[in-house]
Amino acid sequence: MEVTLATGAVLFGVVAFGGFVTGVNGFGFAVVGTALLAATVGPQTAVVVMILPILAGNAALVRELDRESLSACVRRFWPYVGAALVGTLVGMQLLSVVPTEPLTLALGGFVLGYVMFSQSLVAVPGEARLRAWCFTDGTAMKAGLGLVSGLVFGASNVGMQVIAYLRSLGLDRSTFVGVTAMIFLGISVVRVVVAATLGLFESNEVLLLSAVAAIPGLVGVSVGRRVRPRIPSRYQKAGTMGLLTLIGLRLVSRGAGF
Repeated sequence: MEVTLATGAVLFGVVAFGGFVTGVNGFGFAVVGTALLAATVGPQTAVVVMILPILAGNAALVRELDRESLSACVRRFWPYVGAALVGTLVGMQLLSVVPTEPLTLALGGFVLGYVMFSQSLVAVPGEARLRAWCFTDGTAMKAGLGLVSGLVFGASNVGMQVIAYLRSLGLDRSTFVGVTAMIFLGISVVRVVVAATLGLFESNEVLLLSAVAAIPGLVGVSVGRRVRPRIPSRYQKAGTMGLLTLIGLRLVSRGAGF
């Protein structure tokens, strides 16, 4: 891909904004960055360019867990993470063969699905039964959900299914942010190796762009972490859901050819 000055400025601005959203909420880097970049460089390239910024951003956030808490979370969530790694391998192999339009449409659909199940204004038929059946803390269910989550994340950078699962467990704010970062960090390390092996970076230029983009991403995460205590949680949620709704609708319209 040819990177112009304007494209580079947009890319770094998008990554910094995605990092800020993640610093405030503990999630959103991957989907916000990928969805906004998809309009500029295409969904496949956007997924690949975001790999290193996502890795760097979650490496910064995982430090919110102390050593004892990190060990406890590893023991609790290893089936989920292990299965997610397997799913990610499969999803990344699909990335190079899935056409642009279906990938864009799926990306938007997953984002809107998360918003629909996260809002509390309108009851979603069957939601309670789905949560009771899927979002449990058992080993088998963790492995199954991890496999599906990794498959979706590997192919699209959408991790909303991971967020929905962790939120259902009632974790406190700091633990939620740290565990989310731990899961995405583990997956992202593997994704770097797999992307290089499969040739998804396409050229040294794309790899360099991904590496450089990690810098504004880290800046955004740092700023978001600093302002997080000053923003009431209800405003954080409202802002994030509104942003994700706009992104999801835009992706669906692009994927459907409108």
